[in-house]
Amino acid sequence: MDQTDSRAPALISWLTEQGLRSHEREGFLQAFCEQMVALGMPLWRFHLAQRAFHPQFGGIGFSWTRTGGMSQERYEHRQAPRDAWLQSPLFHLLAEDLEEFRSDLNDQHVVRFPMLGDLRAQGVTDYFAFGLRFSDEKVPLDPSRPSEGVLISLSSDHPDGFSERDLSLLRSIAPHLGLALKSMSNQQMAKDLLQVYLGRDAGRRVLSGEIQRGSSDRINAVICLFDLKGFTSLAEQVPGPEVIDMLNDYFGIAVTVIQSHGGNILKFMGDGMLTMFNLGSLSKDAKAALDAASELRQKIRLRNIERAEAGLPAPGFTLALHAGDILYGNIGSENRLDFTVIGPIVNQTARISGLHHSVGQSVILSQEVQRAGAEAGHDLVSLGRYMLRSVAEPIELFTIYETLNQPR
Repeated sequence: MDQTDSRAPALISWLTEQGLRSHEREGFLQAFCEQMVALGMPLWRFHLAQRAFHPQFGGIGFSWTRTGGMSQERYEHRQAPRDAWLQSPLFHLLAEDLEEFRSDLNDQHVVRFPMLGDLRAQGVTDYFAFGLRFSDEKVPLDPSRPSEGVLISLSSDHPDGFSERDLSLLRSIAPHLGLALKSMSNQQMAKDLLQVYLGRDAGRRVLSGEIQRGSSDRINAVICLFDLKGFTSLAEQVPGPEVIDMLNDYFGIAVTVIQSHGGNILKFMGDGMLTMFNLGSLSKDAKAALDAASELRQKIRLRNIERAEAGLPAPGFTLALHAGDILYGNIGSENRLDFTVIGPIVNQTARISGLHHSVGQSVILSQEVQRAGAEAGHDLVSLGRYMLRSVAEPIELFTIYETLNQPR
């Protein structure tokens, strides 16, 4: 057995162990690069590019250098690929359907692939790249929209570059490296998608195994119902794409504000959004909800001014806050579940929301939220007592008073 082969078993065993543990990729890749250097490989730079299943970015890159350590870059979704990608050796690898690409950074390659010129200027003498697929797709590769898998490049600054022993080691461990990365990538993809589609807390709970129909927790929390005013009439007056853009605009503001105060987005309902504040105590929940409501009112007012100046529809909004015991968990059928909140408090929040026109305020909160948030630092003004359907006693409603010198 030659020297290269003697290094492979221990490294393969380590890769298998890491894949089974499903560690996060950044730390794993840094440890991998350090292992390769410790085994005598003249590695100066390592780069991995991978497709991402995420609404904000379409790809992710990890780069390691012997002197600078690990860094991460996310590539936003784009209608047209970046020039840097189109002119890269990794794009060439996919476009030509090559198993490997190697360059000694000669003038011809430097002209064709500008990034190789940058690497040569930093002392790189050898560049080696390969790809690993995570599926058995038979369709031709589209280099503009890579399929599941990873693209990997390694650079050396040794005068003689990588030896054949080094490359033989890389080829022998590549499938095991791919399996470890696939395990970690699938875990991250599941986490990202569940958080995006279910919300941060619900996604975490589902991923941890809370998936049985009927399983739920009784919690004491603040429920928040956000709606846009006049959406139905606006939807009839403006083209569909503009309606979607408008919803995304206002939902983007609302989600950012609510999450920044610790709230969880439970679901979108047409032009509305159901959210929850559950921070450990009702007083903390109420303070966070009131802070979010106050900030949201200011930010939407400013956004409406900008949209009106641009000739775009600028709807108002309503926000209802209520607090109490709710059931938080899985409801639905055996093959289609929803992780959400149910109970009288949720229904009453919707009925409170329906009183915005009657009370003439965009933000309404119940007496339960007012009591819990009495020390939150907001001026809460009574709007009177109202009867809610299916509630025996009248409930007092409040709003957040806004002084004239507050930001507009």
